[in-house]
Amino acid sequence: MGDSQKESRLMLRRGLSLLQAVSLNMSMMVGIGPFITIPTFVATMGGPHAMIGWFLGTLIAIADGLVWSELASAFPGSGGTYHFYDAIYGNSRLGRLLKFLFVWQFLFSGPLEVATGAIGLAQYVGYLWPVLKGEAFRHVFDLPLIGQIDWRIEYGQLFAIGVMAAITLLAYRRIEAAGRLMVVLWVGMLITVAWVIVAGLSHFNAALAFDVPGGAWTLDSRFATGLGAALGIAMYDFLGYYQICYLGDEVTDPERTIPRSILISVAVIAVVYLTMNVSILGVLPWEVVAASQHVASDFMFHLHGPGAASAITAMIIWTALASTFAALLGYSRVPFAAAKSGHFFNALAKTHPTGDFPHRSLLLISGLAMVACLADLGTVIAALLTSRILIQFVGQIATVGYLRTVPALSERLMFRMPWFPVPALIALAGWLYAFGTSGIRTLAYGVLTMVVGLVVFQVWDRRESKPYAADLLD
Repeated sequence: MGDSQKESRLMLRRGLSLLQAVSLNMSMMVGIGPFITIPTFVATMGGPHAMIGWFLGTLIAIADGLVWSELASAFPGSGGTYHFYDAIYGNSRLGRLLKFLFVWQFLFSGPLEVATGAIGLAQYVGYLWPVLKGEAFRHVFDLPLIGQIDWRIEYGQLFAIGVMAAITLLAYRRIEAAGRLMVVLWVGMLITVAWVIVAGLSHFNAALAFDVPGGAWTLDSRFATGLGAALGIAMYDFLGYYQICYLGDEVTDPERTIPRSILISVAVIAVVYLTMNVSILGVLPWEVVAASQHVASDFMFHLHGPGAASAITAMIIWTALASTFAALLGYSRVPFAAAKSGHFFNALAKTHPTGDFPHRSLLLISGLAMVACLADLGTVIAALLTSRILIQFVGQIATVGYLRTVPALSERLMFRMPWFPVPALIALAGWLYAFGTSGIRTLAYGVLTMVVGLVVFQVWDRRESKPYAADLLD
């Protein structure tokens, strides 16, 4: 095979339009998230006043969306944060550190986020098919120094793994075909949330929606911790407004399309989320919402009976399928981009012989997500943000500030956030607050993965720096 043919195997097709980019972002944002987190969200603060967390989450998502838009307009390419760090910091030691740590934390968080869609999908299938809640396997290991480990697998977890396998088959195709499929899944998602919103508003009871318990607004440490937990859940549900950044090399007119798709997605989903949550809280008492395992199904059962509950459950399953597909499609490009730049395993820097998509990277993320499907959903969700806030979100905010100080870089900006640096500072404060108010275990998970990553980087960088030193000597 000639050099030009080899190079073409590394090139990706630009086939995603603005509509497809918006559908990708929005499907990733809605997905199964709000349908499985609304009960926990309300429970964090013990009442409907937890909605303040949604308003703060909206503000932070808009502000952070402006950060992503600036970076993507200046450096449109596949890989998201990794690509931004590579384009701005290059092969400097800081650049190598940031790129390594991003890929490192991504391996701890990306597949977990993909898995949440499959796990949540299986949870709602359990509403229709209760057998999935049964235990398929259990074994107790008696390990020296550690004690007993009770390992059990439910049928629902095995079903989630099967879901991941099916979604992998859907994503294993040319980007044009995947983009068209994404729009179809997105339309199903819009119909689902529209039904919930219309049903809720048509039976809305303001007394229920604003039934705030006494003492709810007491500004103490409990309020601060509860608000932090609510904000963390809101941000988990907003995750995905930047999903198109991971497929930048496959977007038409990316300098304009990517920023527009981000801002459109945040604005629309913010309205959808706020309206949907208020609709549910205006129909069911907040105590019922907080205790529900299938809140949308229970909501529709209360309004229209078992038939409607089964129908909305099926539509939520469709929505979960859309979000998981969007997550796998976007995240599968991250190892590919890293490998293509020489900062990850070279075997992953390959595209499909005929489909021109990163098939090996796709299979890697899918495989890791299948393993993550064996974990508890609450644990998976809690570990996501703490493992990525510092290196990804905080790191990008600092990078935008640096970008503005270097003329050769800032002149590339096709989009500039208004009122800079106010939005960047709002995003920074929000992310740090969500990180600082995390539970001890999840906070330890995020810090520990970062510390271990720093240690591994020192070993990796010494080995990888030798070729650069040899080049300088030559």
